[in-house]
Amino acid sequence: MKNVAPHLNLSLSPKKLAQWRVVLIAPSLSPMLKRSLIVLAALFPFCAFAAADFAPATTATNKLGLELFRQLAAIKPGENLLLSPYSIQSALAMTYAGADGDTRTEMARVLHFPPDDATLAKSFGALRDALDATAKASVANAAQSQRYGGNSDVIEWHAANRLYGQQGYQFREPFLALARDGYGAPLEQVDFITAAEPARLKINAWVEDQTRHKIVDLIPPNGLDASSRLVLVNALYLKAPWQKAFDTHMTAPHPFQTRGTDSVNVPTMRQTRQLGYAKRDGYTAVTLPYFGGDLQFLILLPDTPNGVAALAAKVTPSLLHDCANLNPELVSLFLPKFRQQGSTMALGTMLQALGMKTAFDRPPGSANFDRMAPRGSGEPLHISEVYHQTFIALDEIGTEAAAATAVGMAGGAGRPNNPPKPVEVHVDHPFLFAIQHCESGACLFLGRVTDPR
Repeated sequence: MKNVAPHLNLSLSPKKLAQWRVVLIAPSLSPMLKRSLIVLAALFPFCAFAAADFAPATTATNKLGLELFRQLAAIKPGENLLLSPYSIQSALAMTYAGADGDTRTEMARVLHFPPDDATLAKSFGALRDALDATAKASVANAAQSQRYGGNSDVIEWHAANRLYGQQGYQFREPFLALARDGYGAPLEQVDFITAAEPARLKINAWVEDQTRHKIVDLIPPNGLDASSRLVLVNALYLKAPWQKAFDTHMTAPHPFQTRGTDSVNVPTMRQTRQLGYAKRDGYTAVTLPYFGGDLQFLILLPDTPNGVAALAAKVTPSLLHDCANLNPELVSLFLPKFRQQGSTMALGTMLQALGMKTAFDRPPGSANFDRMAPRGSGEPLHISEVYHQTFIALDEIGTEAAAATAVGMAGGAGRPNNPPKPVEVHVDHPFLFAIQHCESGACLFLGRVTDPR
């Protein structure tokens, strides 16, 4: 690789690398380049995921994420908001695998799931594998980049699922197998009946460890009790450097109209480069790639300081999908640094408002999770609550973000030589943002900044 590295661009997505594997059969390649590409393909066997069907997981993730986001925006007008659609759907997908009857039908409608378990699990598995592949590729890219004096930072991505079940409770083996093999969620037995608080602390400690201590006390005090029988947990952590870091010397105070009214000075980063850009009716979209180009930070900036609510109402899964591949434009971007540390949110009421009622045993006796555990056991399961917590910090180097969701179950390019004048985008009033997986369009995080302080 040493002799040909200057001729190879290793900052490639898994999709592009998969295309390179096909090139290996071309007879016109020189023997040296062919050997080099064979080595490259061997380093990235995970490229097969590029052909995977992300659609079921992406559609479900983005649709439910937007619906919950709008409910939160209505409940908390003027506040910073952040949730992880990917984390929420990962936990609820495992829960759905145990639903049956009307509860299953209801959950499929609200969560936008296809009727087939295998299709859903395969799609979430493909998306999970693609995200893992992105992190692996960044390690190889960084090693090669560092060799030539470039960026040595890597994308850190970690997502984990786990079940915590009451010891001795008769969970159905097919459900446990699907959770374990389809979602990577092994079962750990705990004692909710006589030691609910130690079980809560154990689960929270696992989440804290998985998220590099960014998500603390996911399940609040009294969130579990002697009636708890199962907790399904997803935890994820992301630390992603920008493809091109902002120059810290360019960061300076600039005015930001908090909540669309009061103007305050906040630390604002500046960068001029080719970025994804689109000017549309009522808003501007800009995308900043993370190292490797497989993930990006999407900014949706309304034209007016008080237009973020109206913009949120018009965002659709189709719009998010389109923003995953915006055309490049020379942009001079002014972007405030910000940090959001959220407290635990209870999503149960919002999910019921969307129509997922029987899963929460509304009306009493209607919950049906017979695929998870026999209803005739005397302790038919239902969802007691869905807890969610998030974190994000954005600066000149990149973005650090984390999220966790627990479902409790109870019984009972380069510049041209003569570059055009860049488009200036001043993110100086409330805006929406997302962290996207570019190939699928799935939103790992979705948020609103009304005050970056």
